[in-house]
Amino acid sequence: MPDPQGFYLTGRTTVFASRDDQRFSYCLYLPAREADATVKVPLVVIMHGTGRTNVAYRDAFADFAEKHGCAILAPLFPAGIGDPEDLHNFKFISYGDIRFDRVLLAIVAEVGERFGIDTERFCLHGFSGGGQFTHRFFYLHPERLSAVSIGAPGRVTLLDGSRPWWLGTDGFAERFGRDIDVERMREVPVQMVVGDRDVETWEINNPGHSNWMDGAELAGRTRIERLHTLAESFRAAGIAVRLDVVPGVDHNGHGVLPAVKDFFAGVLTGELIR
Repeated sequence: MPDPQGFYLTGRTTVFASRDDQRFSYCLYLPAREADATVKVPLVVIMHGTGRTNVAYRDAFADFAEKHGCAILAPLFPAGIGDPEDLHNFKFISYGDIRFDRVLLAIVAEVGERFGIDTERFCLHGFSGGGQFTHRFFYLHPERLSAVSIGAPGRVTLLDGSRPWWLGTDGFAERFGRDIDVERMREVPVQMVVGDRDVETWEINNPGHSNWMDGAELAGRTRIERLHTLAESFRAAGIAVRLDVVPGVDHNGHGVLPAVKDFFAGVLTGELIR
């Protein structure tokens, strides 16, 4: 019979509160392993968007985890922390006394210790609001990433020191206590991914809301246009980008996952050579 405690610590795990800050939580998919296995499995982190559907993303990567022998981590950063009406704070990394990049890194360290996962470097994907978090996390911690996949962010931060944060990177070091290391960013495989029907603008052109800055529209009107602008910003800095525009897909995070899985598979198998 299954171990009543261990049953929830394998495969699709239960949801755990972060030891570091119990306002935040996570779940995992842990692939089947030999009981005496000593090799640590690699880690793929999937960052949710505004809808906080982290469990669904975890489940969507279960087959990938088994095929490639990797662990899937799906953090949860709940809405309404600090401000009961807030939906967006995590996307911009810093809010009040919370640094959401550090929240994620604390969770990553915890699962590495607890489940025998290789967390020195990891793959990171996020879509929509998760894509916003992901590319800003990349600016802060390229040395921790083995690959990054940026999915359809509605608002982009360009590698442009002439624009204020978060439109660009002016004041980045003063805000975050470190400079952007473009040399390290160039070493990380980068995917940007969006559906070719992702053209609705009602959510991303909303002057007056807490997640708006005048000038955001200059990167483009649609998510497709803004992602192209972000890719151009990266390429101008010498950062190679694989840009996937997925046919027949609108603003649907699960619709782009085949392209994301293909990209991460190349990283994990070593077939993607930079």
